[in-house]
Formats: sequence, structure tokens, C-alpha cells
Amino acid sequence: MKRIAGLFIVALVASVSTLAIYTQLNPPAANMNAAVVQSSEQEKTVYHLTHSENLAETALDFTTAAANTVNTVVHVKTVYDGEIVTYKDPFSEFFGGRSNPKQYKTPDKRGSGSGVIISNDGYIVTNHHVVNGAASIEVTLNNQRTYDAKVIGLDPSTDLALLKIEAKDMAYIALGNSDNVQVGEWVLAVGNPYNLTSTVTAGIVSAKGRNIDILRDKFKIESFIQTDAAVNPGNSGGALVNTRGELVGINSAIASPTGSYSGYSFAIPVNMVRKVVRDLKEFGAVQRGFIGVTIQNLDEQKADALGLENLEGVYVNGLQDKGAAQSAGIEVGDIIKRVESVDVKTVPELQEQIGKFRPGDKVVVTLLREGEMIALPIVLKNRFGTTKMVVKDPEELILLGATFGPISREQKSKLHTDHGVQITKLAKGKFSNAGVKEGFIITRINKKPIYSSEQVAKALKNGSGGVLIEGIYPDGLEAYYGFGI
Repeated sequence: MKRIAGLFIVALVASVSTLAIYTQLNPPAANMNAAVVQSSEQEKTVYHLTHSENLAETALDFTTAAANTVNTVVHVKTVYDGEIVTYKDPFSEFFGGRSNPKQYKTPDKRGSGSGVIISNDGYIVTNHHVVNGAASIEVTLNNQRTYDAKVIGLDPSTDLALLKIEAKDMAYIALGNSDNVQVGEWVLAVGNPYNLTSTVTAGIVSAKGRNIDILRDKFKIESFIQTDAAVNPGNSGGALVNTRGELVGINSAIASPTGSYSGYSFAIPVNMVRKVVRDLKEFGAVQRGFIGVTIQNLDEQKADALGLENLEGVYVNGLQDKGAAQSAGIEVGDIIKRVESVDVKTVPELQEQIGKFRPGDKVVVTLLREGEMIALPIVLKNRFGTTKMVVKDPEELILLGATFGPISREQKSKLHTDHGVQITKLAKGKFSNAGVKEGFIITRINKKPIYSSEQVAKALKNGSGGVLIEGIYPDGLEAYYGFGI
């Protein structure tokens, strides 16, 4: 009997020991998710364990950001006046009759895009290309209420426009800080692609400081935030937001061989938006500061010649005479590394940072010269070489989409006229819709002589119904155009 009891105790001890060893080697799998990966090197199974309770804590959730944003993104609908076309019967003179040119108006054109409400009193940011030249603009909110919108200002160099609707207590979006946006960060694009209102898509920031050479303005600033959030026609002017629902960019363009989304979209950084909006509100025109340099990105050949370890920075290869850089002591061959506290590695990044400042602002620029880092304070100037603020063009000229300049004494003599103003630059607007080309010299509006751009604006402001523009091209070709006001 004692022998049997002893054997039972030994067996019990052995069982307990075996169970304890098994438990140590194989912990309970409760509340665990295991992904099994076979390792050929060690020829054993490796367990990658993730505690299921943490999954809910780390899962991405865009619902709050989306809900807060859709009520601040609007549908922008535009109407463009049809062109005035002059028709001359080619057979009338052939058969001995008089040629009586006739004019008719083509149907109005319509467009659409998106916009973002940025204040409770109805200021809205959108793209310049969404509203430029529009005869009328209508804004539809997410709750389907509609308002007529007025253009406060346009900035073709950044592709931004500021609109205003007469409304109060509007839901508006909080502005973030685009300098803090990181590559790999999740973002949402909110807009109205293909007239599908309040559409939300998600992606990550795939690059910053992108220059895609899409803007045509002489003083363009392209330093886009690149994302893979799906953006299509109609998204232009809409919001790019972070997961907290803060605005970090205004969607502006896509890179696509088809015209539809194919993987890459581009947004204007919100820090640039903030500055442009402030200028347009205060002055009606963007106040852009210039360093007064010609610059280029560093390449490997240039870096090797200068003995540089990397290609980060912007190489100064020329100075504007009496410009801000020359006055501050910047030299050809310097490499600009930082503006204030922000590092700049490429030309677009430098243009973006300088674009935040106005003429007259003092900016500290840090540069590399012969292996030494130097910080220089620079007083920025405007494009005319002074520190004064620029004057807004009259609304009537903005509507025309034209920039004017005086005609020279030689042109007056050649064209046998003592008056007129020349269109030096033409964008989308009433003039381009009517068929006017750059270089056209306006000599009369509604039969009255024109001597200045101010007279052009006044004639349009005081006109009603329609206007008749008379003028001549530099090659001597006379032309007449008409359009409604």
C-alpha cells in the first residue's frame, strides 16, 4: 500500500512539473493575435504577437476630421460670358453688295470647383483658376444654402483667390501649420469632384516642396504638398486637412496623363494661404517680398566642385543690382540654408518661405560661405526695388483679366496715333473671351479716346449694357471687339 501511495505521489509531482514547464514555454493565447512567419534560417516558427486591446487604441479614425470639414467646404459654381463673334459675309462684296459685319454672342460657359470657409463672416479661399474671369460666382454650402460671392482679390502667382459672401455665424475651418506637416502623415482631401458634393478621400503626404511647373505667372511660387489622396476635376480650391481637422493646404492640381486622378495630387501650403489672405484683405493685392537673387538647386557636380557633403541648400548664382541681397552682403557662390528658423533645401522651399513676407520685412537668412555658416538680416523689397506696398488694380481691370502698359513714342509714330494703352499681359477674362490678343492697343472705348489704364477702368465702370473696344495691333491690323458688362 505504501509502495502504491509513493508511486502516486511521484506521478503527481511529475505531472505538475510537466504542466509548469509547458506553461512557461507556451503562454496562454487569450487576448492575443498571432501572425505566424516561417524562418528558413532558424528552421523554427516565430510568433509575432499583438495584444488585441491595443488595436482599437491605434486604429486610424477620420470621422471627426471629416465631419468637421465637410461643413466648411463649399461648392463654387461660375458663369463666364460667351464670346462676341463678328461675322462678315465673304460673298456680299463679290456680288456687288456692301459688307455689313454682324455680331452675335456665343452661349455662356459654366464651371465649378470648391472653396473653404476660413472665417465666420463669410470669407472663402479657392483657386485663382477656379474663378478668374467669371462674370458671376455662386457658392453652395453643405446644407444646400446658396449665396452670391464677390471676388476680394486674386493671386495668379500662387493660384489663390479670396471670395466673400454676405453671411454671419458661418462654420469655418481652423488653420494648421504646413511647416509641421510630415511626409508619411495621413491627410484628407475634401471637395466636389465631378459635382459630387462633400466628397472625402484619404491618403498620405508623399512629398513636400514640389514644383510641377503648372503656373504661368512670372513671379510664380510652386512649393506644393504632394499627396496620394484622390483628387479630381472639381476638387480644385477644396481642403486638405490633417487628422485633427486642421487645414494644411488648398488642393490645386493633379499629375495625370488623362486629366483624372492617377496617383498624385498637389496642394498649396496653408502658411502661404494665410499670408495671401491677409494681404488681399488688407490691401486687395498680394505684397510679395523679394531677395533680389538668381538661384538654382545644387547638383552633384556643383556640390563636388564646392566640396559639399550633400545637396541641401540653394546656390546663389547672381545678384540684382541694388537689390535686397546685394545690400545685405550676400555674394555670388553663397548657399542659402535657412530662412528664419526654417531649413530650405531646394529652390521651391526657399521661394515658399520668402513668400510669407512683405516688402520692408527684415528676415534673417542663414547661408554657407567657404565652409562657414553666416546669418544675415535682409530687408526685403518689392518687384520694383522699393519697400513700398503695391496698389491693387481696379476691380474692372481684374474682371478683364488684363495688364496694361503705355505705348512708346515710336509706336505712336508708326501707328499714326497720339493715344492708346497696350495690353501687355492677358489672362482669362472678358477680353480673352471676346478674342482680344496680347499686344493689342486700345485706342477708343465707346468712341472715346483712351490714354491710360485708369480710363479703361472708368469707362467700364460707368458703362452699361455693352462696350465697343477699338484699337490696333503692333503690325497695323485694326480690330474691333464688343462684350456685355
